[in-house]
Amino acid sequence: MWLLTICPPTVAVLGATGAVGRELILLLEQRDFPLANLKLLASSRSAGTRLPFRGEQLMVEEVSESTLAGVDLVLASAGGAISRQWAPILANHGALLIDNSSAFRMDPQVPLVVPEVNLATASRHQGIIANPNCTTILLVLALAPLQCLAPLRRVVVSTYQSASGAGAQAMEELETTSRHVLEGRQPKSRVLPYPLAFNLFLHNSPLGENGYCEEELKMLRESRKILGQPHLRLSATCVRVPVLRAHAEAVNVEFDSPVSAEAARWALGEAPGVALIEDWSNNRFPMPNDVTGGDAVAVGRIRQDLSHPHGLELWLCGDQIRKGAALNGVQIAEAVVGHGWMKPSPAPPNQDFPVLQP
Repeated sequence: MWLLTICPPTVAVLGATGAVGRELILLLEQRDFPLANLKLLASSRSAGTRLPFRGEQLMVEEVSESTLAGVDLVLASAGGAISRQWAPILANHGALLIDNSSAFRMDPQVPLVVPEVNLATASRHQGIIANPNCTTILLVLALAPLQCLAPLRRVVVSTYQSASGAGAQAMEELETTSRHVLEGRQPKSRVLPYPLAFNLFLHNSPLGENGYCEEELKMLRESRKILGQPHLRLSATCVRVPVLRAHAEAVNVEFDSPVSAEAARWALGEAPGVALIEDWSNNRFPMPNDVTGGDAVAVGRIRQDLSHPHGLELWLCGDQIRKGAALNGVQIAEAVVGHGWMKPSPAPPNQDFPVLQP
């Protein structure tokens, strides 16, 4: 899968007991990641929990300066505040942080990486590499092959986001409240702001003065950075839907010049990390069930936009916990270990990361 150029690192998963943390551990085992030792770290509430890895039951330890000592690589999915708290200490230890929170994504000195799209930027890190937001990862996997056909002018996307994006407790709440509805009981929500069972609502991240929520602005800013298109016009509407762990997106793409649906279908069919699912005779296109537990982002229903001669429409689905979070982080880790990119680069880190705010 890769060429190991350094001694196997000691790896820590920070936030090990969360939905993404558990998936990180599973992927490290499934993909036979080369490591000398694995440490599982979390808050004091989760310390003492045991989780399986390679036939053993590893104990989760409370994160501290002492438990981080000797760690070479940290895969973190514990929230922005935790990442910001421990990043300076990891830097002092000379450890590389691959962070799944939003804490460092828009820092011009931090690479924001989707390996199939902009892997080379990972080589120029200064001790931190950021994992993009889940919806952004799925979107740019489709946009990157298309921008090779013609420059992108404008993207309009509507997301249909699963409960897993709000964490394991939100998934449990969806299952519980769904049973309550089927039993004729009134569902009550404690994790999400409104009951999600047999319902949907606009994404509950904080609203800005411009009327866009934080999730929608993440898609704009992060897509610009990853694709190297600081002037890309992108508008998103994000919706939470009663699906457990796979996101879907309806995407309208406007190009500088006409791009045929056939050319787009060929480009996406050849793209790494993308699976094409199209059965026009049966109106069968990607569904969350197709991608749950899988690695690829499924794309389909690629068609000409009847309202614009330079426009295309497409639909995609991807597993939020896997490619939308944990898998992307592990793929970054595989690359930096395999290519010998563990240490900070002497090159100026911000030269290739232009970002414009909306």
